[in-house]
Amino acid sequence: MRALVSVYDKRGIEDLARGLVDLGWELVSSGGTSAALAAAGVPHVEVSELTGAPEMLGGRVKTLHPVVHGGILADRSKPDHVADLEAQGIGPIDLVVCNLYPFSSDPSIELIDVGGPTMVRAAAKNHAHVGVVVSPDAYGDVLAELRADGRLSDATRRRLARDAFAHTAAYDAAIVSWFDAVDAATPGAAPDAAVLPPTLHLTLERAGSLRYGENPHQHGARYRLAGQVSWWDGVVQHAGKELSYLNLFDTDAAWRLVHELAALGRGEAVAIIKHANPCGAALAAGLAEAYQRALDCDPTSAFGGIVAVHGQVTDEVAEVIADGPQADVIVASSYDEAALARLSAKRKATRLLSAPAPEPSGRQLRSLGGSVLVQDADRFLVPRSQWEVVTARAPTDDEWRDLELAWTLCARTTSNAIVVATAGQGVGVGAGQQSRVVAAELAVTKAGERARGGAAASDAFFPFPDGLEVLARGGVAAVVQPGGSIRDAEVVAAADAVGIAMVTAGGERHFRH
Repeated sequence: MRALVSVYDKRGIEDLARGLVDLGWELVSSGGTSAALAAAGVPHVEVSELTGAPEMLGGRVKTLHPVVHGGILADRSKPDHVADLEAQGIGPIDLVVCNLYPFSSDPSIELIDVGGPTMVRAAAKNHAHVGVVVSPDAYGDVLAELRADGRLSDATRRRLARDAFAHTAAYDAAIVSWFDAVDAATPGAAPDAAVLPPTLHLTLERAGSLRYGENPHQHGARYRLAGQVSWWDGVVQHAGKELSYLNLFDTDAAWRLVHELAALGRGEAVAIIKHANPCGAALAAGLAEAYQRALDCDPTSAFGGIVAVHGQVTDEVAEVIADGPQADVIVASSYDEAALARLSAKRKATRLLSAPAPEPSGRQLRSLGGSVLVQDADRFLVPRSQWEVVTARAPTDDEWRDLELAWTLCARTTSNAIVVATAGQGVGVGAGQQSRVVAAELAVTKAGERARGGAAASDAFFPFPDGLEVLARGGVAAVVQPGGSIRDAEVVAAADAVGIAMVTAGGERHFRH
């Protein structure tokens, strides 16, 4: 039995090689792997000795040879294949252990491997007779099966072949993405070239199974883009039940929002999310106060929601949260031991997560059966310094601050959306309405008297003055909206008529579906 060993990731390769030699296998190797085996005293044959041809072109050609690929690809069930091997003096290769350079970590033309993928694909194609191993994580199981049975089962070889094709597919996808990035950076490239190339080649790795999908009868799992790191990879769950699909979906929304709020620089931030929409958010001098003010926005909806805390949950903060409604998830930067003990004891079902800051949102995909919608992430592109006052009265300093808070919350609320904020606190959220008027009515109704003197944001322009008039009747003093309606003049006139200060955000709309 003979194995060809050529790996970039050398974790565990010495133990595997020694195990194969102990079982009587002959090893063939090349390049850096051969050097590693030689240094470890593992007997093997150099590929160049096997082929009779030296490595050439700076290493570009070393395994691309009939002696190698004939030995891998021969179908031992076909007499003519066996005869060809005998005629050419080629010995069969029964196992290929090969993994490829992680191209995306340092991409360049010279790191586009040719011989490695060719060997991997050849062995995977001929998996009826040849085993192929691309991951060090599989070495232990492969060696154990060989020791127990003397061979790899048909099922094992098929599973390993599937992993091998996934490995080369991910490698090729990384190369295509690199070409797209280079092309997009080329002078004269189309503005959307980097975001929307002609084809997308995504490799997703399952990072963990979930309790269930959106509903208990649906399966759910979290995948991540191969070669990339998500903030979820750094999450530590300290207590509570297994996470479900919606727990992750809503927690991601909460964690990203609370970091956007903290970036406003107005104090400590807490956000409470329910069904991916904020039902409370606040900025305050301390986290305990910020939580209480966030909860005050809509304590009924906060039940079963997600609490996101931008900072450490101390025992003082935990005491306030524990006295609040049941949360499905609490996510924070960290917890002290007393806080964990308190929350674990009082909220046994609540998942307690600590997490790093979220990575920037990238390309977003949404499936439509056999089609996929693709867009880049929604970001705030027009800074507050470029907002335009369009009414006779300009906002006060306090109103400007609340407008910015309301605008941030509104952009992360399902459309149509209207949000009312006052004194650094969200007080009324109207989310997911077909009518902007109804969204405004919901926002001011939830805010009640707190709307008076507050600021409101609309995620899109007011097509008619009626939505603005609802806010005026609720006592809102300042409004931010994108602007751009053919009836902007009517809306501005309605604001001037009641003394509301209105600013437009340069036409920047923030619909969210």
